[in-house]
Amino acid sequence: MNHILAIIEREMRKFFRSPALMMVSMIFPLVQLIVLGNAFGGKIRDTKLGLVDEDGGPQAIRIHEAFDSVRSNMRTFEPVYYNDEKTAMEDVRNGRIQGAVVIPAQYSRRVYEQDQPRIALVVDNSDTFISSAIEDSLTQITNSLNDPVVEPRILQQTVLEIVELYPYIEYMKFLLPGSISLAMFVSVMIGGGMLYIDDKARGVVEGYLVTPITKTELVIGLNAAGAIKAVMTGIIITVIGCFLSGVTSLFNLSTALGLLVMIFLTSVAFNTMMFLLMVRVEDPLVPRAMFGILNTLLFFPSGAVYPIQAFPWWLRAIAKADPFAYAVAGFKSLLLKEAGFTAILPDMLYLSIFAVVTFTLANMLFRRTL
Repeated sequence: MNHILAIIEREMRKFFRSPALMMVSMIFPLVQLIVLGNAFGGKIRDTKLGLVDEDGGPQAIRIHEAFDSVRSNMRTFEPVYYNDEKTAMEDVRNGRIQGAVVIPAQYSRRVYEQDQPRIALVVDNSDTFISSAIEDSLTQITNSLNDPVVEPRILQQTVLEIVELYPYIEYMKFLLPGSISLAMFVSVMIGGGMLYIDDKARGVVEGYLVTPITKTELVIGLNAAGAIKAVMTGIIITVIGCFLSGVTSLFNLSTALGLLVMIFLTSVAFNTMMFLLMVRVEDPLVPRAMFGILNTLLFFPSGAVYPIQAFPWWLRAIAKADPFAYAVAGFKSLLLKEAGFTAILPDMLYLSIFAVVTFTLANMLFRRTL
């Protein structure tokens, strides 16, 4: 045990003497959380939507009122009024407005006669996010226009009532579990994998070979040191990320305990995986070249940015084996759903098995020779 503690102490001393390593492993995930959390997933607001009224009747006025209500409340779009359809269409093509609604002549008469009244929506579908938001808003408006003024006593149509279990979750909160996992991955990549290869290139690992430290003790010590660094990073990023994104479940005692367990298991699993990848590597440039590939291959299929259910079959297969996916799922259950240990038990089990398997393979592949 003293041999293992000596290795851990040496690794931690070196780590704390290089605060830049700690900052790099934490700043990148925080920047990603802040930038991506605010750049993606927000509600579309203040788009320019043209309105061409060729009718001018009382039913067209109802559409004007609905537009004014959207501008005052949801602010999805701001109406821009036009006198002719041609000018509005030209402005949509030129990008001055993002869409245009055309109320045709005789629209009010067709409404009263129930003669298939129609309004046209012209959208710039080169941007699917904005066009979908406009289409959803216009669908709600047309549905409200079709509702009867006097509700019948007997409900004649089935109505879907949506019951949401949780309050509205902003994208920044949705991204937080992935940012925590990414921070620990960057920590083991820099503070574990890269430092191990650099030590090997400088002859530090060679120096261990002249001591009575066994191969297993050396592997345990190096992995334990890397996992401790990742645990510290995970705790710091979790606390800072929760304050930045407004997640309050951190202050629940059971949630906090669950987070500590998930941070520990994720750190161990990531570090043993990284050590297995680097155990036979000699060139210091290899881990630097692998960083981008591993980040893409492990982070994006994890469901941290986009749901796994939208992936093709081959990408789902990668997600099934990806420890990132189980870390993200566990953190999401604790931080966003405030679930208990029962919900994260499968994730904890997989990460534990993954860590044992990768550690065993790394110990088998590690050579205590020059």
